[in-house]
Amino acid sequence: MITKKRKVANAKVDANKAYSLKEASALVKEVNTTKFDSSVDIHVKLGVDPKKADQAIRGTVSLPHGTGKTKKVLVLCTPDKEAEANAAGADFVGLEEFITKIEGGWTDIDVIVATPSVMPKIGKLGKVLGPRNLMPNPKTGTVTNDVAGAVNDLKGGKIAFKVDKVGIIHASVGRVSFSPEKIAENCQEFINAIIKLKPATSKGTYLRGVSMASSMSPGIMIDTKSVLN
Repeated sequence: MITKKRKVANAKVDANKAYSLKEASALVKEVNTTKFDSSVDIHVKLGVDPKKADQAIRGTVSLPHGTGKTKKVLVLCTPDKEAEANAAGADFVGLEEFITKIEGGWTDIDVIVATPSVMPKIGKLGKVLGPRNLMPNPKTGTVTNDVAGAVNDLKGGKIAFKVDKVGIIHASVGRVSFSPEKIAENCQEFINAIIKLKPATSKGTYLRGVSMASSMSPGIMIDTKSVLN
């Protein structure tokens, strides 16, 4: 059953039109149907084969205006790093007690930072953390001795992304309460990061499609020419 609000929202979006990033960033606010501050999500279809290791795109980007959501960060480290992690604003800091909690199914966190020295102990948590994309990884900057830097980045709007098995990257790039300018700037920064990661072996068109949507609202197709600066 489509609600009246959703019907009105759908009528405002031309499904056959590719909007400029600027137009889409304003329209996504107009067509939002929720009473809460919905996330604004972007979906980027790439001309890659994710089964090939060099085309399995993944990376990180610091959004200029953050995501609008404060991440809960767990730092798994040795005692000598605990004060540094706490001073940087980590929500949880420790090691053995959190390994035990995670083994018991606790995952009430958004991201885990770990020092390289404790990674051998964390490996056994793969079955719990892997499916939730919580496993620390050097490629996303979450395995590092600079725990303060990692926590500051994550609290300040740094996000990790990776292509899925059908060649699409999904990410939250803000909230509908953001101004259209902030939404557009976050989106552009995110897309720029993806463009920089284009593999040499990728043939044909790399950026095949971009769309934007807020929670429970219609998707808005974006003209790829408008994001290729």
